[in-house]
Amino acid sequence: MPLYRLEHPLPALARPVVVAAFDGWVDAGAAATTALALLGEGASTVATFDADALYDYRARRPALEIRDGRPATLEWPELRLRHVRRGDRDVLVLGGPEPDFRWHALSADLFELLARLGAREWISLGAIPAAVPHARPVPILGTESEMGLLRGQVTAGPTGLLRVPAACLSVLEMAAAAAGLHAVGYFAQIPHYVTGGYAPASVALLRTLEQHLDIELPRGELVEEAGRLRTRLDAAVAADETTRAYVERLEAMVDEERQPAGDDLISEIERFLREGRGEDGPRS
Repeated sequence: MPLYRLEHPLPALARPVVVAAFDGWVDAGAAATTALALLGEGASTVATFDADALYDYRARRPALEIRDGRPATLEWPELRLRHVRRGDRDVLVLGGPEPDFRWHALSADLFELLARLGAREWISLGAIPAAVPHARPVPILGTESEMGLLRGQVTAGPTGLLRVPAACLSVLEMAAAAAGLHAVGYFAQIPHYVTGGYAPASVALLRTLEQHLDIELPRGELVEEAGRLRTRLDAAVAADETTRAYVERLEAMVDEERQPAGDDLISEIERFLREGRGEDGPRS
């Protein structure tokens, strides 16, 4: 039996593009899943996936709602594939918590389903903590299954070899390329000294998606939220001399087009932690 269950008869789609983001690994500041939620507003569910087979409920415990002392409802983690029409594009939105188990089986079943739907393109959305300043535009790193697929001002990177723990999202992106889809990934870099949601990165990912798909996408209240966050971060950084000096150093690197790549991204973070900020740094 496949890991998915069709909720309705398969829709007739014209060369749909798949956009995917998972809550968890490679979703710093919830930037990617927030952008995906806006992209998928009004979408209809095409298929759901077997949560019992994919999730460790001790790691992702279902949310229990208790009303007047009586257990009332359970909200289980769920992976869904949905369809929405944006502009003149059919978009398949794949989202939910990152699966814990059966990544190979999920890949096989997912791309069997996507072949039936006629999918031709895959776009991963993610976000990673990095040595970047909040006072500059959000950098977007790109991945591509072949040269020339990334659009806008995004280029593939970082340069050189970078070894990191893999995400299920990247496994599926590579499976998409193996299945013959054009596959790209757009990953926002988020200041590692910020915790909580990071709306500027969600806005940047939506803008990047617009450029890639040549369509307009909703922003909701993200732009206003990003402005309020910028004001709070500016005040927090200004109040601490060590943090202010560190952020100014990051700003200088960006202004001089010396954005760190590969191991330099990690070394900048380690230097910041050695100087004693760590848990005492700014909070969003």
